[in-house]
Amino acid sequence: MSVEKDIIKIQHKLQNMSDENADQSQALDLLKALKDLPITLDILTKTRVGMTVNSFRKSCNNEEVITFSKALIKNWKKLLNGDKSTTQETKKEKKERKKSEEKEQKIETKKDTSKPVIFPTPSTTDAVRLKCRELLVSALKTDDENEGCASIEELADELEDAIFLEFKNTDARYKNRVRSRYSNLKDAKNPQLRSNFIAGAITPAQLAKMTAEEMASDEMKTLRNKLIKESIDDAQLATVQGTKTDLLKCGKCKKRNCTYNQIQTRSADEPMTTFVMCNECGNRWKFC
Repeated sequence: MSVEKDIIKIQHKLQNMSDENADQSQALDLLKALKDLPITLDILTKTRVGMTVNSFRKSCNNEEVITFSKALIKNWKKLLNGDKSTTQETKKEKKERKKSEEKEQKIETKKDTSKPVIFPTPSTTDAVRLKCRELLVSALKTDDENEGCASIEELADELEDAIFLEFKNTDARYKNRVRSRYSNLKDAKNPQLRSNFIAGAITPAQLAKMTAEEMASDEMKTLRNKLIKESIDDAQLATVQGTKTDLLKCGKCKKRNCTYNQIQTRSADEPMTTFVMCNECGNRWKFC
């Protein structure tokens, strides 16, 4: 557990260094500390540290840090593929492996051809779940290249798996949850939700449980807050006791049974605004 805590601390520091003007002088020391930690396949999968290192590498301008990051990710890839530990290799195998790695590093320094770390995801043979995963993949795919360390397919699988774990079956509630995630991720008016999910700002577990209000775009949230405020203002106005009069005529039902209130809505030197409500049909209007 202490290894995971150390990894998480280093991850936070690397993420803070990803900003354009951040001080990255300690980046190499942090990466070396990661290399010295006894990272297992289980820890690598849980912490997703590979995504953090790969993302930091893309924002870094130090060639030594970039080269070390690539080498670190390659070592983790070997762990994922089940390669033998270097302590079990013969001297001849060590020598050949070292030459091969140095050759590959020289080639990648000239041309960046490294691929992101692929982490294992839960698998399923259920036809309904597989269809839902395909639906989520189609919502995440665009013409732009994926900049995340995880693949689109992996993110879709993890999101579907998080939804399934909540309902434990593929009933109507499960399907409705998948459809709502699909609609919001596909929404061209809300690209920020998809970007945040792919970048890792929103995890699959979080997106699986987010409400429609939480997934809405900033523009929709602003509009919703405005409508709520207007509704509250209307309700408050309706509860204020006004003055009844038969001098005002309702333009809707044409009857003279009204109640009016006068409120100072502008500066003090301006006349008050009169709000009128028809007691017969409920029609409301205002005039200055």
